[in-house]
Amino acid sequence: MPLYSPHAYDHARPVGSYWETTVPMQEHVYPALEGDAVADFAVLGGGYTGLNAALQLAGAHGADVGLLEGGDIGWGASGRNGGFCCVGGSKHSLGELARKFGQSGAAGFLDYQRRSIDHVAELLNAHDIEAETHSDGELCLAHRPKAMRELEDEAAYLRKTFGVETTLHSREELTEMGVAGPEFFGGAQLDQGFALNPLKYALGLARAASAAGARIFANSQVTSITREGDRWRLVTSNGTLTARKLIMATNGYLQEEVPGAPGKALSGRLLPLLSSVLVTRPLTVAEQAAQGWTSPLMSYDSRRLLHYFRLMPDGRFLFGMRGGTDTTPEKDAETRKEILTDFHRMFPAWREVDVTHVWSGFVCMAASLNPYVGPLDGAPDAFAALAYHGNGVAMGSLSGANVADLAAGSITRDDIPAVARGPLRRFPFPALRKTYLKAAYQWYTLCDEVI
Repeated sequence: MPLYSPHAYDHARPVGSYWETTVPMQEHVYPALEGDAVADFAVLGGGYTGLNAALQLAGAHGADVGLLEGGDIGWGASGRNGGFCCVGGSKHSLGELARKFGQSGAAGFLDYQRRSIDHVAELLNAHDIEAETHSDGELCLAHRPKAMRELEDEAAYLRKTFGVETTLHSREELTEMGVAGPEFFGGAQLDQGFALNPLKYALGLARAASAAGARIFANSQVTSITREGDRWRLVTSNGTLTARKLIMATNGYLQEEVPGAPGKALSGRLLPLLSSVLVTRPLTVAEQAAQGWTSPLMSYDSRRLLHYFRLMPDGRFLFGMRGGTDTTPEKDAETRKEILTDFHRMFPAWREVDVTHVWSGFVCMAASLNPYVGPLDGAPDAFAALAYHGNGVAMGSLSGANVADLAAGSITRDDIPAVARGPLRRFPFPALRKTYLKAAYQWYTLCDEVI
């Protein structure tokens, strides 16, 4: 059984995101798989990871690629996220990674994050993808005075250990920068990353992969994956795709109940987490000034159950949050109330501003709290790249290209950062994953506001 309500996996249900209004419907249209097809590589998942893998295989390796997506291209997290192309990918701090993987291992993963951002920028330029980019770096805002002291300690550690420079801002400096709010007590700015329209980026990748020769099949939900001799056979409602090698790029939208070795290799190893987003109507200059927020910087707060937000080029404001434990229509209504409550509390001058769109989707967590790029145990010639912990725009993109190179044999596992090599272990008692999540959210809420 799926972890969440079938409502969450219904590809016929509109996402309801603002991004859908920015792209003509015909740009989403890719044919469904019909009949029996054969390819060198089968890629399962039409988001950033799968599209990057298909583009790399077809473009750099000249391979015959078939990509299967259960809904429209970009239907999952890649078409509905907040559009933060930034560092991240692990839930561990660099200090925690250094203790587990050594300083060189943590430094290698930090470099991987930087290269992920550069990779996206290069793709946008090389393939003329207009994705409404803006923001030079991102800003972490302390939600309490104690959190600001922690940001100061983290900045000193990053500078001393890894040579990473962050710029610390007092509360008064934030106000001068056009970053004002009752819950911001200072901040730390990192001049890496940028914001974009996530759906325009995803669809641009699809166009590039298709132009390189990859065959993209939308609305082709896989119902079974079997091994037949030295080939993988993927079955959909209207056809089959047979391939020598398989790449799983489903991230938080993995259907664990799909039979076959790849499903078994991933079952119980991932935990989808809900993230919700709202977008307002365009704010006037006067309304921006009334709140004191005029900066285009990507920003997020220091809570464990964080909020993330940015002023977009057309004056709309995007506000997102973690949380929520199910996706039924009733739970969706509760989540809408929660995100509006937090938005109005943190940006009180905009209480009367119309919110035009509210939607949710899954990010993906692994039991190790680290991403994974590599082969699947017990599934020969099958590979996966997934689990970016809410930072998949950049990390998912480079990981898709790298898993393609790994599957094509042009790199080895040693070329993947140690942090992302796994193992991809199971959660203890995986049927209780949502129970763990609810308990964790209660603890995080207590830590964020009291401890």
